[in-house]
Amino acid sequence: MPLLRQPLLRLLAVNLTAGIAIAVLMLGGLMALNPGNLRDLILADRDSIVTLGLLLFGLLITFGSAAMGTAIMTLHHKEPGSPRGKPVCDKIHAKVPARAQH
Repeated sequence: MPLLRQPLLRLLAVNLTAGIAIAVLMLGGLMALNPGNLRDLILADRDSIVTLGLLLFGLLITFGSAAMGTAIMTLHHKEPGSPRGKPVCDKIHAKVPARAQH
């Protein structure tokens, strides 16, 4: 697939896949542990498949976007001639005015 040859899209796809895996594990854990009788409530519903689908969708959005956001926030810039990248925030310098003495 030509889109996955681009490093940023590949990074996002890998982290989205990790977020999806975590979401599925979370749903499985919720169903296995049954906190607050959640599993019993879901399975007692007429449309338990819809309920599980909506819960899974919310978990996919939450964990998929969290994994992708974390990957973006931890990107480093590669300085020419340096073996390792430096964080982007090293480039930002703010001057703070001195406080006036009373």
